[in-house]
Amino acid sequence: MRAAGSGSWRADLALAAVAFIWGATFVVVKEALRDASALLFLCLRFSLATAALVATARPLPGKFQQGRVLAAGGLVAGLCLFAGYWLQTLGLRYTTPSKSAFLTGLSIVMVPLLAAALHRRRPVPAEIAGVAAATLGMGLLTLEGGLGKMNPGDALTLGCAAGFALHILAVGHWAPRVNYRALTLVQVATATVLCALTFWWAEPFYLRLTPRVIGALVVTGLLATALAFSVQAWAQQRTTPTHTALMFALEPVFAWLTSFLVTGERLSLRQAGGAALILAGILTVELKPLAGARVSSRPRRTSDL
Repeated sequence: MRAAGSGSWRADLALAAVAFIWGATFVVVKEALRDASALLFLCLRFSLATAALVATARPLPGKFQQGRVLAAGGLVAGLCLFAGYWLQTLGLRYTTPSKSAFLTGLSIVMVPLLAAALHRRRPVPAEIAGVAAATLGMGLLTLEGGLGKMNPGDALTLGCAAGFALHILAVGHWAPRVNYRALTLVQVATATVLCALTFWWAEPFYLRLTPRVIGALVVTGLLATALAFSVQAWAQQRTTPTHTALMFALEPVFAWLTSFLVTGERLSLRQAGGAALILAGILTVELKPLAGARVSSRPRRTSDL
């Protein structure tokens, strides 16, 4: 696979590592939700991540003190982040880790389609074919007994996919324009505030500080949030949103492998076929540049820090 821009193989490896971290945490979060309500868990997770980012923050050179641009990017990305994680975490109560991961992967198909809408151009045939394959796969994976029998967790997770797709586009737009560390801090802090404002009224909240909850908070707060979003913002200074989405196609694969190794979860033949169609749809959309379509140029960035 030809990278978009000189040296972007480092961004590819970094994004693949992020996909591995996120894929491995589906099982961890699923288990933790036995002892904590979804929004309260997210509030604690993002609070820990924000504290870690503040503790490791560096003074920014004057040229990166772009307060208005940074605030706008961080607020928009943080709002998308909050929506995506709220719906995903809530959905994990009612669906399995591997199904959640594969449905979240639909965000990867949504990225080029939303980008096409924002830039007012028609989707190319590869995008249409990819969406059709992914939609059929989604039905095989989630519809249990026909239409109207979709698991509530599956429907919530589809909403989270849209949130994450918008998040990738937001980070892709603002990361080349501001310092990536500052962008990460503002977006994670925004998500923390939104969780704090909603966890006590949007759902019944409870918390039992069991070892699995504490372990899940450490893993998700430090690795899957503070580290992962810092790496994503750094990488998206060097590659495009569509290319980022392609690397994140690895996330559901890592999630299923983790779920299989930890819990022994197996997909039925129909579900496996649906998962394969989703991945095929994802790759059809994301690999279209290799078939001769115009490859997006490397985004302009203001900071390599």
